[in-house]
Amino acid sequence: MRASQIAGLATLIAALTLSTGCTRLRSHQGYIGDQTLLNSVQAGVDNKESVQASLGRPTFVGQFDQNDWYYYSRDTKQLAFSQPKADKQYVLKVRFDPAGNVASVTQTGTELISKISPVGDKTPTLGRNTSFFEEIFGNIGAVGAGGGQGATPNSPN
Repeated sequence: MRASQIAGLATLIAALTLSTGCTRLRSHQGYIGDQTLLNSVQAGVDNKESVQASLGRPTFVGQFDQNDWYYYSRDTKQLAFSQPKADKQYVLKVRFDPAGNVASVTQTGTELISKISPVGDKTPTLGRNTSFFEEIFGNIGAVGAGGGQGATPNSPN
């Protein structure tokens, strides 16, 4: 082999190796279910047992109300080192009444995804803008001042 053929072969191998890092990655998170089964849950007809028998255990149960069941599914795409982007999303929320019967069924998709963009290295907040030294030394002279929160009629301090 000649030197030019070896250089061309090495360049081709290097290009193929580098291009493998640019492949599109796809991933799935959450519930894998049949759309027909997901659409079959009806308010006033089903109860907790029938929903669990047809759909299985929920992806998660409501934090504040144990009668809210969520079935969550999300497909994402990612190119090389970029951030993953939601391609498809499906959330089925089943709300039960206190007797365990289905009270409502809500289906949502990607329309409820919100994009949060942090600005710089600081989070904007309401309140005072103080410097580093004001934060450290700002309470000097304020300690032990009368009318504090800990004062009671029997203990004036």
